[in-house]
Amino acid sequence: MALFLRVLDAVGPLNKSHGLRGLYLLLRPLTEDSSPRWYSSYKRPGAAPDNTPPWQHINLDIKKGLEGMQTHFGLLKDEILDRIRGVDGITLAEYLLEQTKVAWQFRSEEDLKKWIISSDAVIGGKSEVYLKLGKNNQSAVLYGNINTTVPRDGETKYSGYCAMVSKPRLGAFNRRRPYDWTNFNSLHLRVRGDGRPWMVNIYTNPYFSHTKDILYNYFIFTRGGPYWEEIRIPFSKFFYSYRGKIQDRQHSLCLDKISTLGFTLADNVDGPFQLEIDYIGLIQDHAHSEECAYELYERNPK
Repeated sequence: MALFLRVLDAVGPLNKSHGLRGLYLLLRPLTEDSSPRWYSSYKRPGAAPDNTPPWQHINLDIKKGLEGMQTHFGLLKDEILDRIRGVDGITLAEYLLEQTKVAWQFRSEEDLKKWIISSDAVIGGKSEVYLKLGKNNQSAVLYGNINTTVPRDGETKYSGYCAMVSKPRLGAFNRRRPYDWTNFNSLHLRVRGDGRPWMVNIYTNPYFSHTKDILYNYFIFTRGGPYWEEIRIPFSKFFYSYRGKIQDRQHSLCLDKISTLGFTLADNVDGPFQLEIDYIGLIQDHAHSEECAYELYERNPK
């Protein structure tokens, strides 16, 4: 079915007199560079647009294409078996009794590859960020240097940030498979910071393209020092923002459409930083019954 939908998506442009573009979409599984983009590409102000037609980037490789198709059909088979077995591969009874869950942990290089790091270097800034395994391969260390020097491009006004974002979970044929966290009500972090404040961001899978810039945020304040700290954040505390601006009309987080989770440092303080993460987990706290911690205004009050 996923392959059928993919073909239909490609045939659509063909019916709209865009034959070459549609042909590129049909042949994409057979090309070497068929991996999806997890974030939109950024172009610096004043940079010339890239008007190269997409079909000129095709490097047809039948062998790799067939291997990719075999891999995707294998993933589709696993998804079908997991769905038959229960919810995300576990039985319904286990799902209903589940109280805690480790969403991400860092014990190998493969765990680090599930994350993307970025900084203001993409807009011409001078901040640096790196990610590596901690001591004895028992944690992830996010470190670097914040530099708030604004690029001299005439348009950028602010600079000085670093971020770490998880990659979206992909299924067969590069379909996005959002996480379903409806069985939990709190986020649990075991971290060791340097005293800087971090913003935790949750991105939900959008239904419409104009909602792709919606984020749910919450701040954590690390203590610093050599000791680990465990931070519990109820999902009801995450506030709704659009393009970096907190919205007056708040609503609760959609826990059945979780796409990515990330950490951002932008405290406007120059200098080195470090955040060590042991694991990121989920818990069901039965003592917490709040759905949204913020005032919900009526649109048309009487």
